[in-house]
Amino acid sequence: MVVALALAGCTQAQLQGFMPADPGLTNHVDRIMGLWTTSWIVLLAVGIITWGLMIFAAIAYRRRKGQVGLPVQLRYHMPMEIFFTIVPVILVAGFFAFTARDQAIIEEPNADPDYSITVYGKRWSWDFVYDREGQDPVHFQGIQAQEDPATGQLQQESLPTLVLPTDSSIEITLEARDVAHSFWIVEFLYKKDMLPGVTNHMYFETGSQEGVFRGKCAELCGEYHSAMLFNVELVSPAEYDAYLESLEAEGNVGPIDESINPFTGDGNIDPERDENVDTTEGE
Repeated sequence: MVVALALAGCTQAQLQGFMPADPGLTNHVDRIMGLWTTSWIVLLAVGIITWGLMIFAAIAYRRRKGQVGLPVQLRYHMPMEIFFTIVPVILVAGFFAFTARDQAIIEEPNADPDYSITVYGKRWSWDFVYDREGQDPVHFQGIQAQEDPATGQLQQESLPTLVLPTDSSIEITLEARDVAHSFWIVEFLYKKDMLPGVTNHMYFETGSQEGVFRGKCAELCGEYHSAMLFNVELVSPAEYDAYLESLEAEGNVGPIDESINPFTGDGNIDPERDENVDTTEGE
């Protein structure tokens, strides 16, 4: 009853553990927030019990007035030792089991997604390739975020935008052009590494909420890692199709693949393919 009353007074932000997402944003968000908040409730209960026992021991076994020397030393309290052994094992096993269950569900491949997109991480921006059924893919190639000379802040309009349709199942294929990156859509509560020579995938279903959300690289990848940002815009399927048509009208048709990666495959960097390598003679 105490727990129910306490939770009844919580705001929505507190109920979801202050996670930066709205319920139902994707099919994984509620599951992740549930695992997060339940874990904290269990850990808080463990903390209260532990603090209570510590305070009890400090009071019950303190040195009384008139006593000298050490208090009586108690050893081999088997029920207590068994309790303090079994409970942590149960807690660790429980956390592992629920995490493994949710992870297996989140990572379950979707054999027939509504839309497929390939994302390339590169120093220090992003390329997006949108597959189209029965047509050539279209793409958007991002540039490094630009600073405002007057303020020194990043210009938001220079950030690349990944457009996604609402109410759809989506597969995102993740590739790295140069070094290790990590693709993180903050409000989706989901990120995954992008490694050179390794292809990873993300599967999720979007809800009906439209809006613009934050994305960033979550793996330290070099000098301008902190500026490797992007936006994610959730729009209706009709607006999504219109956006792909606008990319086609701009001439951004056809795949962009590993052929433009700076790494040559032998562990070396091809300066002709890497805009971050200074090829000026004598420098």
